[in-house]
Amino acid sequence: MIAQLRGTLLEATMSTAVLDVGGVGYEVGISGTTAAALPTPGEEVRLYTRMRISNDVVSLFGFSTAAERTVFDRLVSVSSVGPRLALSVLSKFTVGQLYTVVLSEDAKAMATVPGVGKKTAQRLILELKGTFAKDRGLAGEAVPAAGQLPIGAASSDALGDAREALLSMGFSPQETDLALEGYDGRDMRVEDILAAALKRLGMGA
Repeated sequence: MIAQLRGTLLEATMSTAVLDVGGVGYEVGISGTTAAALPTPGEEVRLYTRMRISNDVVSLFGFSTAAERTVFDRLVSVSSVGPRLALSVLSKFTVGQLYTVVLSEDAKAMATVPGVGKKTAQRLILELKGTFAKDRGLAGEAVPAAGQLPIGAASSDALGDAREALLSMGFSPQETDLALEGYDGRDMRVEDILAAALKRLGMGA
């Protein structure tokens, strides 16, 4: 399972991006939200990814945040919703906007997504509402500004990003807090914090 790609952005459209990772070019499907946040070609970038296999075809999908990947997983778990339709939803709404649409049961807004009719909109809301209600952190999910995905120095949000990534991997809040205890996010990249946390959790080398 490929959970993350970090490399040089070679090219991108509103629906796909190609990353050079160690000399190998990976084409990943992306949402419009992620496309808008990508840096210019030639710069380094990290995408959270999800690999899916269907009819012996392997596809990769990339996301600007772990939360967007989490919502993608929830969308494709809905009956008759495939990866492409899930990306259409995430292109129409940010994670926070989708949270609001679902919790307010706004089927009219959901039906504005290309490929989503009235019945599909109602089914999406019905099946997502329960899980969204349990994860209120999605309500305030921030979306990176355009060009803000290159890998660089640590920021004050590094600890929060690491926490978000651990939660998206299925660790409990208690496990996550324990793994991150003692870190303040300063002078560390999120990758370094995450690697140290996974080692504490017995998942690292």
